[in-house]
Amino acid sequence: MSVPYADLFSVRGKRAVVTGGSRGIGRMITEGLLAGGAEVVISARKADQCRQTAEELSSLGPITAVPADLSTLEGVQQLADAANERFDGRLDILINNAGTSWGAPLEEYPESGFDKVMDTNVKGLYFLTVKLLGALRAAASPEDPARVISIGSVDGIRAPLLENYAYSASKAAVHQLTRHLAKRLAAEHITVNAIAPGPFESKMTEFMLGTEEGRSAVASTIPLGRIGSPEDIVGTTIFLASRAGAYLTGTVIPVDGGYTGAA
Repeated sequence: MSVPYADLFSVRGKRAVVTGGSRGIGRMITEGLLAGGAEVVISARKADQCRQTAEELSSLGPITAVPADLSTLEGVQQLADAANERFDGRLDILINNAGTSWGAPLEEYPESGFDKVMDTNVKGLYFLTVKLLGALRAAASPEDPARVISIGSVDGIRAPLLENYAYSASKAAVHQLTRHLAKRLAAEHITVNAIAPGPFESKMTEFMLGTEEGRSAVASTIPLGRIGSPEDIVGTTIFLASRAGAYLTGTVIPVDGGYTGAA
């Protein structure tokens, strides 16, 4: 099927789920998909914030809030059921963005912190993808595959200075799961790719970027000299979700201003 070049990056009419969609990178992606004409279900652990974000973005397009804790299988099932109901069992785009972090010195790192990070960042991502496979298969075709896009991190590529051991390990796991799932699902016309962001504005990076001094210090480590903007992450997501990215699967794309390339 030939697509006019003017429509190469179109996501109009697509149905998408964005986890962790109420703030940070998830909210940026949600705004970009809505502005592009997609219909979006967002999920977040904090119910009030999830619903507030959906209300704030409703002027851009159809959006539904589904509060759910994706560190639990109950929360995963709750979101999968709601998405299937909202989209009549057909899903074009799954954005696995929900994540958490935990920092502590090496010999003080708690098991509870490790479990929280792994349950959300790896286990929740895996089982939500599995639970939504039926809907992804229903929407997929050779000409227009269904898309799974997971948000990894540069910390899963390059060992960070921060003592966020479980987080960096979890993001490396996300990257490998991306490759593994891509290999398994390619024959079913479902592409699976990951984005590995560098520093972007979010609750998770507020401790680094919350002051001008901290922001400048972080920007000085980036070859392009700045932190990421919403357009940077949205542009890569739209590429992977549209016809333009239909021939990519199993990739991990750093969106980091050259940080990992200069390692």
